[in-house]
Amino acid sequence: MSAAGLVALGAVVLMVAHLLVLGVYWRRLARSVAPGEGVIGQPFVTLLRPVCGLDPFETETLRSSFRQDYPRYEVIFCAKSPDDPVIGLVRRLMAEHPHVPARLLVGDDRVTGNPKLNNVWKGWQAAGADWICMTDSNLLLPRDYLSRVVDAWGPETGLVSAPPVGVRAKGLGGSLECAFLNGNQAVLQYAADSLGMGFAQGKTLFFNKPLLEAAGGLRLLGRRLAEDAAATQVIRGLGRRVTLVPLPFAQPIGTRSLAQVWARQLRWGRVRRDAFPALFPCEIFNGGVVPIAMAVAAVVLSGGPAALGFGYAALWYLAEAWLVRRAGWPLGWRGVVAMLLRDLMMPALWGATYARRGFDWRGTRLAPQAVTGPVAAA
Repeated sequence: MSAAGLVALGAVVLMVAHLLVLGVYWRRLARSVAPGEGVIGQPFVTLLRPVCGLDPFETETLRSSFRQDYPRYEVIFCAKSPDDPVIGLVRRLMAEHPHVPARLLVGDDRVTGNPKLNNVWKGWQAAGADWICMTDSNLLLPRDYLSRVVDAWGPETGLVSAPPVGVRAKGLGGSLECAFLNGNQAVLQYAADSLGMGFAQGKTLFFNKPLLEAAGGLRLLGRRLAEDAAATQVIRGLGRRVTLVPLPFAQPIGTRSLAQVWARQLRWGRVRRDAFPALFPCEIFNGGVVPIAMAVAAVVLSGGPAALGFGYAALWYLAEAWLVRRAGWPLGWRGVVAMLLRDLMMPALWGATYARRGFDWRGTRLAPQAVTGPVAAA
């Protein structure tokens, strides 16, 4: 096969993969049903929410903790410092909802190198339930959140998770954050889940506490740069699956600067590189830049009409825009610009992850560790 033919074949393969990934998510949208009673029924659940600082949507997202249509659950909020401004808000919300059992625990247990795990450690120990749902404070919980998470637990499940999708974006930076979260990362995670290779995402982590404790406990999740990557490896090492809920949950985005989006995506890229070194090199093919460049190169090498290259690019982005619109995610002209900017950033982000290992998160330096034992089994 000629060089032009090989490049063209690569472009076709990447386009087919892109359309299949989008199609998998579209099928989930079409088949979405209300939660029922899964294999574990509706057990008592501890909703564990680490809090730190006040975000613009904090009142709304934390209030959603108390408005669950679920028969029996408790809420435990965990704060690191007694001086954190979010503590007053948490106490006010608890007073507004006395019918929901809720506690606020304050303190910092230095049990791992991960500040988030250190914050939730006290809540994990104090939980009154065998089923614990760790949920980030900036996730907006629908009324059926706990029902959907619990219902997703299957016979082979060791952990239920869900990626976030961005909503209520403001400005180009907010739209860019949504472009990364929604049309790229969420659909890829659900495609992997449909193949039986689900990856945990830290916004929602639903554990069976005795199962994790038998494997070594919460400390195991501090042996990678991020607890979700470690959780994925621990659960797979136990011979169980990470299962995603049928559809993701919303995270209000608001305003983001381009620098904030870059830093966040670079941090996540380094997490993936550290935890999944065999998969990470393939991320150079993520996004439209490399596939479109291959399509254009094939046209140039073969002397074909330029319209083929333009048509390839148009199909790539129109397919994503159609799914974004079908899913009800933010789009508009900013969303379209954000898709293009996102994909232009991806090769640079991929390369930048190799500049150094680790990152700084909320004043704490996180660096890769030498890992042995069950967490390395993935």
